Amino acid sequence: MAGEKDNKAQNISSVRKVPVVMQIIPALGAGGAEQGCIDVAAELVKSGAKSIVVSHGGHRVPEILRAGSTHIDLPVHSKNPLTMWRNIGRLRKLIREHDVDIVHARSRAPAWSAWKACVNTKARFMTTCHAPFNISGKAKQFYNSSIAKGERVIAISNYVREYLLKNYDISEDRIRLIHRGVAIEKFHPSAIAPAHLIKLSQEWRLPDGCTIVMLPGRLTRWKGHLVLIDAMAKLNRDDVYGVMIGDDQGRKEYRAEVEEAIRSKGLEGRIRIIGHCSDMPAAYMLSNVVVSASTDPEGFGRVPIEAQAMGRPVIATNHG
Repeated sequence: MAGEKDNKAQNISSVRKVPVVMQIIPALGAGGAEQGCIDVAAELVKSGAKSIVVSHGGHRVPEILRAGSTHIDLPVHSKNPLTMWRNIGRLRKLIREHDVDIVHARSRAPAWSAWKACVNTKARFMTTCHAPFNISGKAKQFYNSSIAKGERVIAISNYVREYLLKNYDISEDRIRLIHRGVAIEKFHPSAIAPAHLIKLSQEWRLPDGCTIVMLPGRLTRWKGHLVLIDAMAKLNRDDVYGVMIGDDQGRKEYRAEVEEAIRSKGLEGRIRIIGHCSDMPAAYMLSNVVVSASTDPEGFGRVPIEAQAMGRPVIATNHG
């Protein structure tokens, strides 16, 4: 009898289902939420689980695929109510097809769709709040509240945790505080080859003998590009060169505004917009000073800790 029980236990163990986790994020571009999604996907695969990422695509999809995760393209970036409603059915179909155990939404619009999609399935629903959202009225607060609908809600910092408790109907026991971090094996000065630095410097046409002030961050107003431009104008030194690294993500009007501010301050030739950089450790190594000039509080700014891991001094806004 004991032998039969042992055999049954072994058989049950051998057919135990591999956990399936589906992360949902608007798109896979630059940003902390996107990096977190990629990191979690990679670790899920390493642990033996099945990882699925649903997004509207982006230049970082290859990173998801290289990690061994599945990527599925859906219009989960859309805030159009009709598209969000249609996404409920699309996501519910995926949940059932892939036998998903956990659905993890990382943004508000997809969180609404995912929350409803989990109804009448066995999938558990969770969210991560990556940053505080502006609350300009009851309608906006209601829209934002989807990020607090998870059975468990990850807050990426104490600041975000307090924001959730203050603004939404959520109890402390549903929140899990998980601080963001940095991969020190990647962000380490010794990991960067000198030849690669020379190549990157030449590609960016950085002047020799100048102090390089770097502002990493996608081209959106609250990242503080105009603040750095004003500071550079007041500094008025020819031996200081500004580098802004980040994709405009379609914000052509704001990019034009930044370029006009550079011209109007007489800083042409002293500040350059680089665009997206796929090798931020090397970029930090080329800088002398790194600036994080966000005008709105960030949930957790990766730039300061990444720069410090690379041994670079940081000037950052005192909030968030």
